[in-house]
Amino acid sequence: MKIVTREEAVGQIKSGDHIYVHTASAAPQQLVVAMTERHSELSDITVYHLHTEGVAPYTAPEYSDTFTTRSFFAGANVRKAIETGEADYVPVFLSEVPNLFNRGIIKINVALINVSPPDKHGYCSLGVSVDASRAAVNNADLVVAQLNPQMPRTHGDGIIHSSVIDFAIEVDEPLPEHPQSELTETELMIGRHCANLVEDGATLQLGIGSIPDAVLASLKDHKNLGVHTEMFSDGMIPLFESGALNNSQKRIHPNRIVSSFLVGSRVLYDFVDDNPNVAMLDCAYVNDTAVIRRNPKVTAINSAIEVDFTGQVCADSIGTRHYSGVGGQMDFIRGASLSKGGKPIIALPSTTRRGESRIVPFLKEGAGVVTTRAHVHYIVTEYGVAHLYGKSLRERTKALIDIAHPKHHESLEEAAFNRFKKM
Repeated sequence: MKIVTREEAVGQIKSGDHIYVHTASAAPQQLVVAMTERHSELSDITVYHLHTEGVAPYTAPEYSDTFTTRSFFAGANVRKAIETGEADYVPVFLSEVPNLFNRGIIKINVALINVSPPDKHGYCSLGVSVDASRAAVNNADLVVAQLNPQMPRTHGDGIIHSSVIDFAIEVDEPLPEHPQSELTETELMIGRHCANLVEDGATLQLGIGSIPDAVLASLKDHKNLGVHTEMFSDGMIPLFESGALNNSQKRIHPNRIVSSFLVGSRVLYDFVDDNPNVAMLDCAYVNDTAVIRRNPKVTAINSAIEVDFTGQVCADSIGTRHYSGVGGQMDFIRGASLSKGGKPIIALPSTTRRGESRIVPFLKEGAGVVTTRAHVHYIVTEYGVAHLYGKSLRERTKALIDIAHPKHHESLEEAAFNRFKKM
């Protein structure tokens, strides 16, 4: 590993290279900026990444002659670029992203990563982001790193020897944070309905955001909960500290929280730092349905943008406008449904901020189906729970209208009659 300036580090990038950027809060901000500053010297650069926090200057229109972005998840910093054509979206299950690199379907020339400094044995840590980043490091021709003492050292698959890193810069900067927001009454009601479906001894998968936080806030009286999830945030910590979450009933990695990447506050980053109770593992393993299903009562709680009468779940786009990604929703929906006593749950508010119903007769034109109607089990809004598994289209429609906002019942019932003729 050669310690260099950031200009020297990104100077290793050549025209035509495929660049991988470390995920979420681990995105190497200084390397990303320095790479973009070289735009006039480079051409035909393709940037690959999952969701990244912080800046993504390479997506700016003025750099489109140099950089093409292909994102596996449309985060806030790339949505506009995808909409205007400066970037593109690659739909893929999170569990399969590492395979794109491992099998050479996507060739990575340079991996830009953000790691903890080497320990006394020469090992660094990928910290809060292992996910597909481990596979990118393994397959890249060149690895360029930020050595950052503010990156937590986590246990698991993210431990890499400094000899794997070709060039490194030294930085000392905090990771981007995602603070918890105050929960609304609607979110708290959704959280309580979801929590009522969670049994003692369940293995949980939840993401980040207000609804997962509301669910976690409603689980404080549960016992022997476990976690096997692609990501988690601050809401898990109070459950762990109270003893409600102890991972004692899990069959896979008992007594340990299993995750693949993290986004949250400094409290979360301090919690996982050198914590042997947390295993940060490759998402090809964490999100493998064959692994997920081996844990008991896997309860997967995921969000959606809208759900149609038949149970089709759109979770990655608003019509043709890409908003997020396929991610791990289907990995865990399927894994939970195959787990003994498992419950796959889709939770969403009944209406948008503009008051439009999220329970709809038909998905918007161009909307992506992330969870198919054959996979869906439970849909939850603030008005209750619709259990769709094994139900006919008419039965599903009735159950979904029951949990829609009351002000939309009449129009939804009319649409249901027009579609099914008999209800």
